[in-house]
Amino acid sequence: MNPRHPRADGPRRRTFTPDQKLAHLTAYEEACRQQQGGAYLRREGLYSSLITEWRRLRDAGVLDGKKPGQAVGKPSKDQAEIARLRRELEQTQQRLDRTETALEIMGKARALLEETFQERGYRDQAEEALMNAYTELTVHGLSTRAAAGLTGIARSTAARRRRRSGPPVPREVVPANRLDCTERAHVLAVLNSAEFVDSTPIQVFATLLDRGVYLCSISTMYRILAEHAQVRERRRQARHPARAVPELVADGPGQVYTWDITKLAGPTRGVYYDAYVMIDIYSRYIVGAHVHARESGPLAQEMMAEVFGIHGIPQVVHADRGTSMTSKSVATLLADLEVTRSHSRPKVSNDNPYSEAWFKTLKYAPVFPERFGSLAGARGFIDEFVSWYNHEHHHQGLGLHTPADVHYGLAAAKANERADVLAAARAAHPERFATNAPPKVLDLPAAAWINKPVESTTDDDHQQVELPAA
Repeated sequence: MNPRHPRADGPRRRTFTPDQKLAHLTAYEEACRQQQGGAYLRREGLYSSLITEWRRLRDAGVLDGKKPGQAVGKPSKDQAEIARLRRELEQTQQRLDRTETALEIMGKARALLEETFQERGYRDQAEEALMNAYTELTVHGLSTRAAAGLTGIARSTAARRRRRSGPPVPREVVPANRLDCTERAHVLAVLNSAEFVDSTPIQVFATLLDRGVYLCSISTMYRILAEHAQVRERRRQARHPARAVPELVADGPGQVYTWDITKLAGPTRGVYYDAYVMIDIYSRYIVGAHVHARESGPLAQEMMAEVFGIHGIPQVVHADRGTSMTSKSVATLLADLEVTRSHSRPKVSNDNPYSEAWFKTLKYAPVFPERFGSLAGARGFIDEFVSWYNHEHHHQGLGLHTPADVHYGLAAAKANERADVLAAARAAHPERFATNAPPKVLDLPAAAWINKPVESTTDDDHQQVELPAA
């Protein structure tokens, strides 16, 4: 954990000028007419909530004439009403255009079919005409279900034909300038000769070039050596001593807690608040979340004392090597309570994965603000987000259970209820299920690990903390 504030030249969140918002709206609406609206949002990294907000501002006329960096502001009551009426008019016009287009396309298709079926043996041409009509209908905004009803082409048939008509996968082409096997063997023999065995490819290239000999490029020499696993660091460089890998496992709640501190941008540039967050790694339940104006060991000790008083004393507390995490006040508290301390290795970011993953969930959420107006506002937001995460967020790593259900032992009952729902659905429509096994995404892991060891790893290379039965 770096105690300093983020650098002024560090990464910044993406912002949009009024012109960019209008351009995204135009492109998104064009993509929607081609049934590609969702693809456009994913491709551009936008949320549908942004499109809704920008469309409301555009329809109210708030974005017109705004310069980059100029505040947009909220639409007035009259502007909002005008925007609503304008949107209804546009939707009505779009429905009218789709209806007229569908009637025109189906009229042409029907005329072509009547002409085609005057003679026998033209079934392929008739199906092609209907398929073309289906494609035109979907391009002009009709849903695939409506297009299928008008043309009689099943949606699965249309999708299969579109996949079949895709371009062929090109074969890998061998470059014309590639050295053949004999030439590559000769280059390898020269590099491994007694004269050049201790020289780098760059030195070999320069020496041979001065002698009037050119074998290949420097990068080709490196590629040939890499193909034979002969590219290794041989210089006498200082190495950091090997650190023990922290290996922690929890098969129930209340065993292993992990915690970290993240920065929250304040009301002005250079002002930040510090969010102290502690997580139960088994249930992913946020057992403690405090926001303060600074980072310090005594504040961390205060949070831990409160968490331990509510949720009980864990067996292990894991954190990185920040100043607050290794402070004397925190170490004294954990030692007095006989809690095992565990720390990440230096410069290894993924030794504290649960805290880092939660911070990303927090800061990548659509509701996360760019700045907090006050310390009280930051505390209120974190409290609301933690409540939503604990009790409403269906975690993919927990079999789509909420952290609260797993933490308080309600997951088993919920799993039985879900199994009954799936069994009823399978009994009603057995043809829709390829297997009797439940979806793997609903499996609740038996244990949560930090650095789960590989079976072939020896005990001497790792420091594993074994927990007694809860």
